[in-house]
Amino acid sequence: MAIPTEKAEEKDYSCTRSRELSWLRFNRRVLEEAGDETVPLLERLKFISIFASNLDEFFMVRVGNLFDLSLVSPGEIDNKTGLTPAGQLSEIYSVIPGLIEIKNRLYTDVAALLRREGICDLSMEELSPEERKFVSTCYKAKILPVLSPQIVDARHPFPHLANKALYVAGLMRSRKGTASLGFLPVPAGLPAILTMPGAPGRLIRMETVLLHYASSLFGEYRLESSCTLCVTRNADLNLDAELLEESGEDIRSRMSKLLKKRASQSAVRLELSRKMSGEFMRLLKGRLGLENRQIYVDQTPLNMHYVFDLVKALPEAKALSFPAYRPRWPEDLDQKAGIIEQVRQKDRLLFFPFDGVEPFLQLLEEAAARPDVVSIRITIYRLATSSKVAHILCKAAENGKEVTVLMELRARFDEANNISWSRLLEDSGCRVIYGVEEYKCHSKICLITLRRGDRLSYVTQIGTGNYNEHTNEQYTDLSLMTASEAVGLDGAAFFQNMMVGNLEGEYRHLLVAPVGIKSKLLELIDREIARGPEGYICIKANAMTEREIMDKLVQASQAGVQIQLILRGICCLRPGIAAQTENIHVTSIVGRFLEHGRIYCFGRGKDVRLYIASADLMTRNLNHRVEIACPVVDPEVKEQLLRILHTQLEDNVKASSLLPDGSYCRKVNTLAPCNSQEVFMSSSLHRPTVPPEKPDALHRIFSGLRRRKK
Repeated sequence: MAIPTEKAEEKDYSCTRSRELSWLRFNRRVLEEAGDETVPLLERLKFISIFASNLDEFFMVRVGNLFDLSLVSPGEIDNKTGLTPAGQLSEIYSVIPGLIEIKNRLYTDVAALLRREGICDLSMEELSPEERKFVSTCYKAKILPVLSPQIVDARHPFPHLANKALYVAGLMRSRKGTASLGFLPVPAGLPAILTMPGAPGRLIRMETVLLHYASSLFGEYRLESSCTLCVTRNADLNLDAELLEESGEDIRSRMSKLLKKRASQSAVRLELSRKMSGEFMRLLKGRLGLENRQIYVDQTPLNMHYVFDLVKALPEAKALSFPAYRPRWPEDLDQKAGIIEQVRQKDRLLFFPFDGVEPFLQLLEEAAARPDVVSIRITIYRLATSSKVAHILCKAAENGKEVTVLMELRARFDEANNISWSRLLEDSGCRVIYGVEEYKCHSKICLITLRRGDRLSYVTQIGTGNYNEHTNEQYTDLSLMTASEAVGLDGAAFFQNMMVGNLEGEYRHLLVAPVGIKSKLLELIDREIARGPEGYICIKANAMTEREIMDKLVQASQAGVQIQLILRGICCLRPGIAAQTENIHVTSIVGRFLEHGRIYCFGRGKDVRLYIASADLMTRNLNHRVEIACPVVDPEVKEQLLRILHTQLEDNVKASSLLPDGSYCRKVNTLAPCNSQEVFMSSSLHRPTVPPEKPDALHRIFSGLRRRKK
């Protein structure tokens, strides 16, 4: 089978829309959570911080990529909008100012409400005499000695402004009246905030302190005006396979060098804390090579990463945050019994963050210690900074198990962390490989092989999310543990294929991209098209951009198939268009936890086909990555997945519906309020509700979805 490629042909854009604008719509909904009065105040502040962090990454990756495309391939046409890279950039720049305006307004509102609770982001003028003395003492003793102010003149060249680093910048005037720029980096080693003695709710940001003292730091130059600024740089790295071959370097060495290059790539955005004079802007813009549309004045803090540390330090944080939630141990697993033996009895599903990750960690611990375990093989895309999974793998290797780790070094913004873990794993005796050239390995699979006599058996874990205990508590994800021999044999074939770079291996049960997932999805959609109005499709994923899949869904809608899409973020398909997509309905949920799981569902009742997968319905996932989708056959696990889909479609608190024009509206609350994430927090999926002898109950669960549509 050939690896799929994009077809160059005439496109109809009536049912599709911009990927970038769709993503910005999603991020706007993240921001709007900061305006929801039912959300606790500190959580509202966090949502503003998350919005800002999301937007940073959007500029670094998507905008950076479009800038590169506009230079090397300016005539390339996007297959969803018909726009060139320059046209897509114009659309982006037309939307950003409105988002900044909403952000400023919401931050002002939330900050005012926090002040009523005694949590104040202070200016120097608001400090009491005692607090001013405290800040002055800190400045002289701990801050001033590490500052490095610089004037830009003939002897002092324009400094490199690091990506997302904060600077105090000003327009300086010499004694002769010559204008110049001055820069004061905010040292990364300093705390982001100073909290006042005895009053942790009263704080002042470090850049506020430096703005106050900046006028005394530039010698004979007079500071006429100043602001805080921040430059965002293109962070889209290109790992050139030809260079690897020519240099003879391994991918880890090459990636280490590329990470140093990221800090110096071209600027794509400039943020200023206040409006500056035309003279200042002329001096600055010429140096950075930016246009007016790439420059934004933002009255909120330009770096809001401090918010999460602030929340941890505040005594009153508990009352102004979501109630604490501790993931539970699944009810269908005995904590005192071995996990491997329980999985051998029947398939088990973990639903993060509502279930804890401990059963999977215990599974790995058992595999590391059991004498009948021959090997552990696992794919890793992202790990926690202090990873329990990695430490267990090291222990297994030290215990003499054969441990193979397929480590993806190109996981964006986790490259350095993965490089460090790859070295530690190798030092412990693990065999570490780095995937297939030009195809990121985004699969989530762990294969444990056991030997009893001359017979091998398998326990396989397949998930929708990363092996990262930190995000397992923040993202909704699924983890299936099965002793199926068929799945285990496919897992063994998968790792054998990855060891030799074979992307076109054949599998009996698992679907493996870039060859196997899209073709099967198209086949399953055709199966529902053949059923016409009796057909049903429900897909939960993070995003949909793949043109061929969307075109096939349009055909299904025209055939009368009822289609429910639960897509957290990007959706390039426009639902609700008469005679085209009127049978397609798109739900998006933005809540306390980040929706991240992927479920593919085709049909109803006894004939339902269900998969969990690592892949979103995106071109990059289906055509340019190594991904895995696993069929779910256990009746109880099927029921659990159907219950997830049903509950999320019933959400009328945190769910929005996508409209044909690309905007979203909150679902009308005509029934009792249903917040799906709160439902999952309060009730376990593992509590049996369908007697095993009554499989028709699966049909009843989904018939509710059908009635709801009618």
